[in-house]
Amino acid sequence: MINFSRFYQDIADSQLSALLESLPAKLGNWQRENNHGALPKWEKVLAKLNYPAPDILDFSHGVHVGSGQQLAAGPREKLENLLQLLHPWRKGPYDIHGIHIDTEWRSDWKWQRVAPHLSPLDNRTVLDVGCGSGYHMWRMHGAGAKMVVGIDPSSLFLCQFEAVKKIAGGNFPVHLLPLGIEEMPACEAFDTVFSMGVLYHRKSPIEHLLQLRDQLRDGGELVLETLVIDGDEQAVLVPQDRYGKMNNVWFIPSVAALMLWLKRCDFRDIRCVNLDVTSIDEQRATPWMRNESLVDYLQPDNMQLTVEGYPAPKRATIIATK
Repeated sequence: MINFSRFYQDIADSQLSALLESLPAKLGNWQRENNHGALPKWEKVLAKLNYPAPDILDFSHGVHVGSGQQLAAGPREKLENLLQLLHPWRKGPYDIHGIHIDTEWRSDWKWQRVAPHLSPLDNRTVLDVGCGSGYHMWRMHGAGAKMVVGIDPSSLFLCQFEAVKKIAGGNFPVHLLPLGIEEMPACEAFDTVFSMGVLYHRKSPIEHLLQLRDQLRDGGELVLETLVIDGDEQAVLVPQDRYGKMNNVWFIPSVAALMLWLKRCDFRDIRCVNLDVTSIDEQRATPWMRNESLVDYLQPDNMQLTVEGYPAPKRATIIATK
C-alpha cells in the first residue's frame, strides 16, 4: 500500500512542519476510502517494480532513469508491459531503462518555455498544484529545488509518479499527495507555487488564486499557466457546455483580465512571460495514451476553432509575487 511516512519525515524539521497538524488525517482518510476500484490493481504493478539502482539519473535535461544498458531484452519488455498497465500516460515524456514513455503531452516543451523566466529554484521549497504524474516536479528537483510537493487527486497519477520514483531509487525530496488544493491548509510556507493547466477547471477562479496565494510565503513566486483568449480586461469566455469536448472548463480569461484578477488578489510584479498556441504536435495520442487528443477536439476543416466553435487552445504563463 502506498504510504506517506517519508513525506512526514522530510517535512518534520522544515518550513512545512505545520502541515503535520492536518495532512496525516486527510491522507489516512484517502487510504481508507481508496482501497477498492483500480487502485489495488495499480499497487500490484508497483509491487513488481523491483529493479537495480539505475546507472544514470538525469532530471536536468528531462526525466532519464537508467541508461538502457542494465536490463536485458526480456526484463526490459516485462518492465514496459508493467508500465503500460498504468495507461494512459498524459504528462511526460519519461525515459526509463531504455523505454521511452511517449506521453500525450510534450511537457518538456512547456518546461522549456517556463524555466527561463523563473526565479532560481536552488534551495527552494516548491508546491506544484495539479501536478499530474509529476513530470514537472522532477524537472523542479533537477533545477535545484530543496523539496518539491505535488498535489493531484488522481490515484492513477499518484501510481505513475510512485512507479518512476521507485525505479529511480525512491529517496528523493519529491512527494505527490492525492489531494486537491481545497484540502491544503493555508500554510503560507512555500517559496514557489506552480499552477499549470488548472485554473480553467475551477468553478471559482478567484478562489483558486486566493488558495494559491495562501500557500506562498511573503515574497514567494507564483507561476500560473492557463488557457486564455484574446481581448481586454473584461474579456472572459464562459463555455455554454463543453470546450474542446471537456465538460469541466468554466472560465477562460484574456491575459489582461487574468492580470487584473491577480492584482485584485494582492499579487504584485505581475507579468506575462509566454503566450503560446497549443499545437497538435505538443498534445497528441501515442502508444502510451491511446484515447482521443487535441486533433479530435478541433474542427477538421478549421483547426483555429474547437469542435464547439470556440477559439482553439492558447496558453499564457503569468509570473507574480505575493
